[in-house]
Amino acid sequence: MQSRAAPEAATLIGQGKVQELAAAVHSGRASMVIFDHDLTPTQQRNLEKIIDAKVIDRTQLILDIFASRAHTREGGLQVELAQLNYLLPRLTGRGAEMSRLGGGIGTRGPGETQLETDRRRIARRIKKIADELEGVRAGRALHRRRRSAVPLATLALAGYTNAGKSTLFNRLTSAGVLVDARMFATLDPTVRPLVLPSRRRVLVSDTVGFIRNLPTTLVKAFRATLEEVKEAALVLHVVDVSSPSAAEHTAHVLRVLADIGAAGIPQILVLNKVDRMPAGEAGAETAGRRLLDRAAGHPEARGVAISALTGDGLDRLLAAIDEALPLDPVVRTTFHLSAADGAALALLHEFGRVLETRYHGQHCEVTAEVPESLKRRLAAQR
Repeated sequence: MQSRAAPEAATLIGQGKVQELAAAVHSGRASMVIFDHDLTPTQQRNLEKIIDAKVIDRTQLILDIFASRAHTREGGLQVELAQLNYLLPRLTGRGAEMSRLGGGIGTRGPGETQLETDRRRIARRIKKIADELEGVRAGRALHRRRRSAVPLATLALAGYTNAGKSTLFNRLTSAGVLVDARMFATLDPTVRPLVLPSRRRVLVSDTVGFIRNLPTTLVKAFRATLEEVKEAALVLHVVDVSSPSAAEHTAHVLRVLADIGAAGIPQILVLNKVDRMPAGEAGAETAGRRLLDRAAGHPEARGVAISALTGDGLDRLLAAIDEALPLDPVVRTTFHLSAADGAALALLHEFGRVLETRYHGQHCEVTAEVPESLKRRLAAQR
């Protein structure tokens, strides 16, 4: 740790501290130095030259962790895009090694350096990945449109990394997704149905964990994933209430939600891990009130204390979700449909109670009790 008036442009920490750090690296035979701070390409190069060890900064460490967690094609593309955007300005020449002549097809003839060739190759790869991710984004939008054709609200689990979102997701939906104490164990969103106490069905989406000072390259790369949060009717903001840094984590998550345009979505503050609180549930409720007082970004959010591990408090959470979601009253209506409109008939039978069906040639008349949202949806399709 170091306290100084301003970062030094050349080395971030100043020549004296760099020499002190180099001595510590040499005596400890360390092969790598990690800065919990972003370094400019120049700072990183200067530090490596003086310290004589590999130097990585906060963003590169997070990217490396993400890369080790990406198991799907989408996750791999998102991480690779973020890594390439991070790497591009950090390509530096190494004398003769990086000044080979290029005389083949696609180069600019003799005199082009290897550095320029690498930059152009990376830029092409970035463009290709961005196009592929745009396809992923379009696919997610299509899935959301298909889900919106069925009147089901979506809940998004959001929160700081390792707050217990995946454990809660499994507890609510029996989904069996990976639960791991490691950072960013969940990279790809999973959507599962949930039946509330009112018998309403909703969809629950598990999302990537947030972190303080989340690198902007990651926010951009994971836009397709984070859009699941933007489209939600309700955000379940999961907080590890037993953590000494719970208030800071809550504030960081609220900032990220604001950055992606999800600050206005209704929230429930899920105060998780009450089983670790010395005062139990009462202590969690007190801590939750303090968090709500400090979370000025969403003062109307209410807190519910639970333990996703033991299941304690889940009944209160489900009741709070029922209360927070917009009401969708059941109405009795007669629909005039084409006899060939099997999709509409299937929706009425699946999400409503069909009372009577009468056929008149190529048309049918269906009297049913259905949610108001389904009535509006079918009326808009006509």
